[in-house]
Amino acid sequence: MASKLKKLVLFGAGKIGRSFIGQLFGRSGYEVVFIDIDQRVIDALNQKHSYRVFICDTDPETIVVENVRGVQGRDVEEVAGEIVSADILAVSVGKNRLKHIVPSLSRGLVEREKVFPGRAIDIILAENMRNADLFLHDELTDVLPESYPLDQRVGFVETSIGKMVPFAVNRQDNDILSVWAEAYNTLIVNKEAFKNPIPIITGMEAKENMKAWVDRKLFIHNFGHAAAAYLGYEHHPELNFLWEVLEDEKIRAFVREAMQQSATALQYEYPDVFSTKHLQEHINDLIQRFSNRILGDTVFRVGCDLHRKLSFDDRIITPLMSAYKNGLPYNMILKVLASALHFKATGIDGSMYPADMEFQERLKECGTLYVFEKICGFTASEATQFLNQINETNEYE
Repeated sequence: MASKLKKLVLFGAGKIGRSFIGQLFGRSGYEVVFIDIDQRVIDALNQKHSYRVFICDTDPETIVVENVRGVQGRDVEEVAGEIVSADILAVSVGKNRLKHIVPSLSRGLVEREKVFPGRAIDIILAENMRNADLFLHDELTDVLPESYPLDQRVGFVETSIGKMVPFAVNRQDNDILSVWAEAYNTLIVNKEAFKNPIPIITGMEAKENMKAWVDRKLFIHNFGHAAAAYLGYEHHPELNFLWEVLEDEKIRAFVREAMQQSATALQYEYPDVFSTKHLQEHINDLIQRFSNRILGDTVFRVGCDLHRKLSFDDRIITPLMSAYKNGLPYNMILKVLASALHFKATGIDGSMYPADMEFQERLKECGTLYVFEKICGFTASEATQFLNQINETNEYE
């Protein structure tokens, strides 16, 4: 008699959820139960119980993920029931939606404790944000009963998500579940956060000093991506794809040097974790991945959502302030910020990202200093200093 599959309950059936987290666990012998509010996706999952991941690379591959089903996220009772019987949980809903899953997640944890008292559960936090573990811990603390032993029962496992999954443009597949992604398939997780034994998942690497690995993603991958998009749009607004702007050798060289400047700040923060050789190899690999023509990633996708990407704890301001406060060079990082202020790229439908239209309107009405203080989180003196430095040069070197 075949043994029962272990079960992953995954909040979020989006691109990362399907192409990365669901794919890794599904191919490692887990049933994957997706929790999502998109009824079309839920219906498709329950009808087909599988989906395809198309790997966009010089050696293309089609991965079929099986043993999947879906549950409507608004059905708190059903979601709680899935949590009770889960072997492990995961979250991939995006920074702005994390709060919305807390009611059903907390309900499930309480019910689980009633049915299986003392049994711990780990949550893989597949989010591109710093301190996702602390954020979700605090949100759950606010709603769970005081008697629930959160710190003993739940492992909040931070991750570093390095997989690039572009918008599907001109793809020869109309299946709502199909997703296109790059070949990179390594999920870095916090070794020290698990309450249960670390599951054996192909492609998952457990690391110590997880904060350093989360920041490596932010300071180098996210920052380098942003640098290519914002410099690329500023100097070639007619181009759509990231690989196209990186064919400009001047932009490519600037992006590389800006990433190295950000990497210097990262290494200063974590001198015992990353060597110069490791970081240089990582930069070289990323630039090659950014230049993947087959992936077809767009300047619009990589650069849009300025309010989030220019916030104090995101990909530009965090390395900028690290370098600034530690007396390290930051002129190239600052140039990326300056270029971002001009970003008005449009998507396939010819429209700007709605929130970016609001950002540009606010910038026009209130000025750069307002953006620097209210969005980037600079003090008044920092904002003035950075703006003066930006105004001193309009050329990238």
